[in-house]
Amino acid sequence: MEPLPTPCPDDRIPDATGLDAFEAACKAAKDQRVVFIAVERQGGLLWTVKADALTAPQHTIDSAVYDAVREAVARLIHAREIRPDSSAGPVDFVLHDVDSEGRARELAAALHAALYGDLEPLTRAVPPTT
Repeated sequence: MEPLPTPCPDDRIPDATGLDAFEAACKAAKDQRVVFIAVERQGGLLWTVKADALTAPQHTIDSAVYDAVREAVARLIHAREIRPDSSAGPVDFVLHDVDSEGRARELAAALHAALYGDLEPLTRAVPPTT
């Protein structure tokens, strides 16, 4: 699997549906020592976004980035775009019940960019409430 660019375009986010696909995407991230990011079909029409920084042991997540991601996840929960039991770190992130593959990929790409310090895609994908 090729290394993912940062920011990663949504069409390059791996689909980790099924055990073999998940293990392959996770192994690639570990081998490349980069943050794991993937989307996964939950069954039916819903999708999950998964990210994990443990595959990149040298990588640190800035506290401002972590706060921005947590706030975005809270907005998604409040808007009922994801389930309330979705998780926002500190090193792994899981967004459950995203309603389409396209939206899951958009959120995954934005989350991946944010975890590498670029908050702009996350701000576009999950605008702050006014």
